Amino acid sequence: MSYFIRWITHALALIAAAAVAAAPAQTQHACAAVGEWTVPGGGRIAAQEVLARAARESVVLLGESHDNADHHRWQLNTIAGLAALHPRLVLGFEMFPRRVQNVLDRWVAGELDEAAFLKASEWSSVWRYEAVLYLPLFHFARLNRVPMVALNVEREFVSEVGATGLEAVPQVRREGVTDPVPASEAYVNELFAAYAEHPEKGRTAARSDPAFGLFVQAQLVWDRAMAQALAEAAGRGALVIGVMGSAHIAGGHGVPHQLQSLGTTRIASLLPWGPDSDCEKFSAGLATAVFGVPAARPAPPRPLLGITIGKASDGIGVIAVRPGSIAETAGLRAGDVLIEVAGSAVKAPGDVRPIVESMVPGTWLPLKIRRRSEIMELTAKFPPAAK
Repeated sequence: MSYFIRWITHALALIAAAAVAAAPAQTQHACAAVGEWTVPGGGRIAAQEVLARAARESVVLLGESHDNADHHRWQLNTIAGLAALHPRLVLGFEMFPRRVQNVLDRWVAGELDEAAFLKASEWSSVWRYEAVLYLPLFHFARLNRVPMVALNVEREFVSEVGATGLEAVPQVRREGVTDPVPASEAYVNELFAAYAEHPEKGRTAARSDPAFGLFVQAQLVWDRAMAQALAEAAGRGALVIGVMGSAHIAGGHGVPHQLQSLGTTRIASLLPWGPDSDCEKFSAGLATAVFGVPAARPAPPRPLLGITIGKASDGIGVIAVRPGSIAETAGLRAGDVLIEVAGSAVKAPGDVRPIVESMVPGTWLPLKIRRRSEIMELTAKFPPAAK
């Protein structure tokens, strides 16, 4: 992941965190009770009424924190409820760049199994969050033959905008994305707050920083790309549901703002809201409605080999090995080339991660490597779970 993408992704996390920052204990359940829908600035509302209203719109935006399992369960329940009210759905996903649209079509048509779908869509490299969180949504689309739409663009495009500005990017590399409308002052304020807190800046931020202007441009391009894909799908008469990070939706500043400029004005924005969220942020205009979810449970740590890898001519090159890691204990060294992992040939870095993440404590992972001209077999031993 490029430096700029790490930067803007971190910023989006900060924006989302601003809406869910810890609140004083006495207000934790005042704005959105767990298991109930609430209209910000209004009051509680029946689920049937929320869904009925949303089903009458052209586009429904469903927010999420990408690594929160309950957010994805809520999304699935909401999509199922909307499916019962509207005869035609389209599901759009921030998680996929447009170039893998054919893969989504083949998945929905039942031509790919789960493993083939994740590999062909390059999930491990283009999104990187755990696929298990999203698979129920993908299976819902496949089982019901609901079209899936790739909403995103290449990360390299967003990085280029962040480095040089949109005007400097040739049309041929813009993936059809048109010029976004300017950000609202409220959105600029949120983006600046995130920009100023970035840990890698190393100096005091100012609104006049040219880098901040480029940062805003990149975020607007990201929002515009998803809005265009949603607007195009909405023009075909279906109810289009967009699944994306809450920071793109909250306050109507990101994707909703760009959708409106494209002439798509019938929009419902629905967000999950945890009991530890800041009720000071819970005001009219935040979203059409929010659903109260339980506090996020900490996820178990992911299995890690402890290596940095990259593409090599005949496998996966090991760029670095972290001291004290499982990889170092197994005997891996920088300069080695991974040829097979768990008996399967690996050709791209994205082939390795899902195998490693499938490991459970106390199991062993066989590795075949090339070290200079020698072929070697090593075993990575994952320690038992702590008691």
